[in-house]
Amino acid sequence: MSPITLLTFLFVYFGILLSVSYFTSRKTADNATFFVANRNSKWYMVAFGMIGTALSGVTFISVPGAVGVSNFSYFQFVLGNALGFLVIAYVLLPLYYRMNLTSIYTYLEERLGHKSYKTGAMIFLVSRTIGSAFRLYLVAIILQKFVFDAWNVPFGMTVAGCLILIWLYTNKGGLKTIIITDMLQTFCLLLAVILSIYFMADGLGISVLDAFERVKESSYSQIVVWEDLLGDRNHFWKHIIGGAFVTIAMTGLDQDLMQKNLSMKTIGEAQKNMLTFTGIFVVINLFFLAVGALLYIYVAEKGIDISMLRTPDYLYPEIALNHLSIAAGVIFMMGLTAATFATTDSALTALTTSYCVDFLGFNKAKDPNAKALVRKRNIVHFAFSIVMLLVILVFRLLNDDSVVTAIFTAASYTYGPLLGLFAFGILTRNRANDNLVPYFCILSPIIWYLVNTYYIMPNTSYRIGFELIVYNGLTTFLLLWVTSPGKLPRERRTIQI
Repeated sequence: MSPITLLTFLFVYFGILLSVSYFTSRKTADNATFFVANRNSKWYMVAFGMIGTALSGVTFISVPGAVGVSNFSYFQFVLGNALGFLVIAYVLLPLYYRMNLTSIYTYLEERLGHKSYKTGAMIFLVSRTIGSAFRLYLVAIILQKFVFDAWNVPFGMTVAGCLILIWLYTNKGGLKTIIITDMLQTFCLLLAVILSIYFMADGLGISVLDAFERVKESSYSQIVVWEDLLGDRNHFWKHIIGGAFVTIAMTGLDQDLMQKNLSMKTIGEAQKNMLTFTGIFVVINLFFLAVGALLYIYVAEKGIDISMLRTPDYLYPEIALNHLSIAAGVIFMMGLTAATFATTDSALTALTTSYCVDFLGFNKAKDPNAKALVRKRNIVHFAFSIVMLLVILVFRLLNDDSVVTAIFTAASYTYGPLLGLFAFGILTRNRANDNLVPYFCILSPIIWYLVNTYYIMPNTSYRIGFELIVYNGLTTFLLLWVTSPGKLPRERRTIQI
């Protein structure tokens, strides 16, 4: 497909996003609008838009590509996610609403202490910055290869251009703008997945219903993996348990997605949002897996050689952009762009919110919407865009998949201690030794990295999967428990569930 066609599409797409930004922020652009959308969001709008945030560009290209190796076993993890979303809806959200939080990490200060609060917020800032940069990096490689290499545009300029555009349409309206743009981007994402199935079915000379039947009858549709509990990372219980706790930690304890839930008037609306979101999330992941199965069926029937692809992640863009129609290519780019920027714009807004509230104390100011604080928020927002650019350029400089993946894996380790901190606060009546909390949150991931690398991997047949976050969180919990100086005073137990 012609790079100019794809570039034209990108310009039109961002023009629409900038228009949305203008209309949502022209009347007010204060900090209340930016941080919590004036707590006036409609639950059904947030529920639909959150799909685009939860499903990143990495999901868009990686889940279909992985079907060739692991079939539909990823759906076990999705079912675990659904269980985690229920815990968020009925355990965490009531707590956050009762305390009227803007940043969810404020809970840690009330329950565990000042250093615990700062540690939790810093875990989020580091983890979300690295994770979001990594996701944008992987998708930027696709944009670079299929669009910008044709004009010899440097990779750094590609990423910088993306971040500048994101900054432009989120800078004033913040969360209020993102709730609307996320709806648009989720719609584009869903449309891309559905039309991708249609275009591949058309290329195979069959109907969409026949395509789903072909997927159902293929070996790719196997979901449940019961064999080899110890050695297979895709075992059913590993995915269910890991999926649930990964969701609790990386969604329920993450300012990014929780910020949207806190923008509604009541806890009832927030819970309806989470339940609706969960249902859509489960269904759309089934469609992603169906796309993956169809990709491999299409490759087999058309005799396309994919042995030279560097990674299965390249399969979807390779087929969509080089082996299907121009319309299919544009649709693919629309879905990829929507998934990527719905995640990145949301992350930049959440990072800005957390830093302003948790480290600059905006929530304690007499007038949080004062012009000086709005200017300071704008500077923080821009600074995080620069930080993300620099992190992505470091990934590019390393240019080693194993090293980059290791960095991303290290970022995922950090959510374990966050899970342990919140679990200790919610499930026990014990006080925490606040001075030791930062050290525990560093020690726990190190312990499990060493145990896994130097004992479990070389000496046992057990292979840790997504359940790693449970071990990590439990270790933090136990360290807090054994060093606890005693019970909470009775009057402070109201901040428990």
